[in-house]
Amino acid sequence: MKINNEKNSNLNISNHQKPDGFKDHLAFLFVKTLRFFADTFFAKRYGHRAIVLETVAAVPGMVGGMLQHLKSLRRITDDNGWIKTLLDEAENERMHLMAFIEIAKPSKLERLLILIVQGVFFNLFFLLYLISPKTAHRMVGYFEEEAVISYTNYLAEIDAGNHANVAAPEMAIKYWNLSKDANIREMIIAIRGDEMNHRDVNHSFANSIK
Repeated sequence: MKINNEKNSNLNISNHQKPDGFKDHLAFLFVKTLRFFADTFFAKRYGHRAIVLETVAAVPGMVGGMLQHLKSLRRITDDNGWIKTLLDEAENERMHLMAFIEIAKPSKLERLLILIVQGVFFNLFFLLYLISPKTAHRMVGYFEEEAVISYTNYLAEIDAGNHANVAAPEMAIKYWNLSKDANIREMIIAIRGDEMNHRDVNHSFANSIK
């Protein structure tokens, strides 16, 4: 089965940005703390974990794109492609959610958790981006590092036979241009490739901000 994921073929799965300075370490610690709670609540229910976390993952790109858009208007300067990149990231993360909704149906508790977590995270991230865009992008970079780890673990569970390798949803096949008989394993590989790209882009943005 062929996976059309050529744009991500040269990315490094284990790529990690070492924290440099207090803000980087703070962002890293915050993300690791969230990872601890996610692991505790969801354990190896990776489909349900993805549904909740992807609703949060789609927030930074939208917030960053909006604030970069307003900044460009205020300063009457070019955004160097940041706005489209960030908004595309937000849309891509939303498509991750749509794919997993087809597979793992969220419970009422998970739907409530989505409302609470997304509401709190949106406001906190909005304030963080206003105060320190560099830290905000670094934090997203670390979020994406954890996402890559989670999807890699998900693939391992499928390969071990602990999760069924069911057929990929039709919308996922069309969106990632997968083969017609693609399964969820191929979909996850494509999604992991997206997360690797978001990881590297956000770390690059953070590195470019003085």
